[in-house]
Amino acid sequence: MIVEIDENRALRLARHVLDIEAHAIRSLSTRLDCEFVVAVEMLLACKGRVVVSGIGKSGHIARKLAATLASTGTPAFFVHPAEASHGDLGMVTADDVFIGLSNSGESEELVTILPLIKRIGAKLIAVTGQPESSLAKLADAHLNAHVDKEACPLNLAPTASTTAKLALSDALAIAVLDARGFSGDDFARSHPGGRLGRRLLTYVSDIMRTGDQVPSVPLSATVRDALFEITEKRLGMTAIVDENSRILGIFTDGDLRRVLANTSDICNLPITDTMTHNPRTISVERLAVEAVELMERFHISQILVAATDDTLIGALNMHDLFSAKVI
Repeated sequence: MIVEIDENRALRLARHVLDIEAHAIRSLSTRLDCEFVVAVEMLLACKGRVVVSGIGKSGHIARKLAATLASTGTPAFFVHPAEASHGDLGMVTADDVFIGLSNSGESEELVTILPLIKRIGAKLIAVTGQPESSLAKLADAHLNAHVDKEACPLNLAPTASTTAKLALSDALAIAVLDARGFSGDDFARSHPGGRLGRRLLTYVSDIMRTGDQVPSVPLSATVRDALFEITEKRLGMTAIVDENSRILGIFTDGDLRRVLANTSDICNLPITDTMTHNPRTISVERLAVEAVELMERFHISQILVAATDDTLIGALNMHDLFSAKVI
């Protein structure tokens, strides 16, 4: 059965949902207080691990919080509260911090294990929408994620409340990250796979062309010499260097097109008349993504790699960056 959609109604409802959820997040910042700071301090002082738990939609947010903490320098894992009642509570120790997420603060599966958490001696952080709930009252720190209403037209489906808990969880994780001094290199070490790892762990030195692969001609060369070098090395350009291999200029496919537009006989034309002086370069220890940024900012497709004294040591182009999956 095909149902026709009222496009205007759908758009109005979508905008209404976004407005409600945006308001829910904005309201959180006005309620942040010393309890948030206490929670950050507890996580920083944790000698064990952070155990995050929740059920239903709050459970999904709890899993995300555990994953975010673990990937940003705070050892953390998720435990399902129902499974905790059947043995998994043995994962929690007195050195741990337990974070419980529940909109009502009265989720039976979670409330059941709270006395045991307290008896073990673990610190308890609660994220709820009800400051007077059982979970909030037992907590060493309570983060108030209250929302005035759900974005659901029936005010039933967890929508604004889950968005609020997600945003508050992210705020907590980022505050801990910052206080811990977690760096980009630290992030790269915990994300070695996928695109994030490639972007954060790949340096210019890993992908640049070196040795005989690097096109270069002397200052005495002609445009014809440069064309032979460009054709042989297939980088779409050649460096122009002095007798000590210091970079003096660059001649690219773009330079060639400009020369052809203005000169009929280019074979014996001195390269010094057509090259680009003081070309953009990058150092070998820079990240490959920084080469991408430079090339995009200055609308160039190739870049020379130079030592501190401007000596030519390598080169790369956009194709190299694509092949390395940095882009």
